[in-house]
Amino acid sequence: MRRAVLPTGLVALVFTAHAALALDTLKVAVGARGVGETFVAELGQNAGIFGKHGIALEILYTQGGGETQQVVISNSAQIGVAAGFLGALGAFAKGAPLRIIGATFTGGSQLFWYVPASSPIRSLRDTEGKTVAYSTNGSSTHTAVLALQKSSGVKFRPTPTGAAPATLTQVMSGQIDVGWAGAPFGVDMVEAGKTRIIAKASDDPALDRQTIRLILANATELAQRRDVFVRFMRAYREALDWVYAAPAGLCRMGAHLRRHRAAGAAGVPAEVGRRSRSHLRPRGGHGGRRGVQIHPGSARRETARRAHPDSRAQTGGELISY
Repeated sequence: MRRAVLPTGLVALVFTAHAALALDTLKVAVGARGVGETFVAELGQNAGIFGKHGIALEILYTQGGGETQQVVISNSAQIGVAAGFLGALGAFAKGAPLRIIGATFTGGSQLFWYVPASSPIRSLRDTEGKTVAYSTNGSSTHTAVLALQKSSGVKFRPTPTGAAPATLTQVMSGQIDVGWAGAPFGVDMVEAGKTRIIAKASDDPALDRQTIRLILANATELAQRRDVFVRFMRAYREALDWVYAAPAGLCRMGAHLRRHRAAGAAGVPAEVGRRSRSHLRPRGGHGGRRGVQIHPGSARRETARRAHPDSRAQTGGELISY
């Protein structure tokens, strides 16, 4: 009896197709592409790290943390990366099907507010009645703007402007007085003398000691596929370590930033990205391996308590799930 022998290429194709079918798919919404840790999921996917953990990601980018949160609530994506903490807390208090499964950034050193070099505005003290940007309602930039307004005592006008590239366009065209950005995006404009930084989120001491961005999960999906979400978090942490520790990871990050700049998206030259790592604080700021940090005296905690009296108990229990 003769046995049929399949060509080597066909065997490889069948094996690859079988492996792809075996992967669990997760749709991931990521806010504000090119700012801070927003590149980790994409680079980890391209490097095969998530595949190694049996997961295939479908990544979509939003205008900010508030939009990311809404996408997760509607289950258009099962996971949201870089969502704002206060927005998540408020949505949960109103019954939204959200759970926190990780923290992506703690502290305020990375987010900054800037003006064109020719602007007469020198600090937040000069912004009375001026428009000061944040991305979307419920985002980390929204929280930071409200905290800076409270700590500075200046009555400026917080204004949603979308993602960092769109905000830059509005600032340089005179539509907005003060723009927002987050390293590495916008750092090259500052270094070239085209813009000036007038404030950082870290100017508020309380905000600088707490988590500002999270990884969210749709509660229904988490309950039904918990093992998949656990593997996602393991892969995310591995991808974060790889990007910052391995030479190949750093090269991929540089190429990623250059590609986005060429496409007109939220990217910066690779050398600026490397210098910006001091602002990103990969070990101190990124929360892939730490829990959510909430400073007891923060404006965010006080706001959360006013919005929902039971929020303190809930954030320690059902909301945070990892």
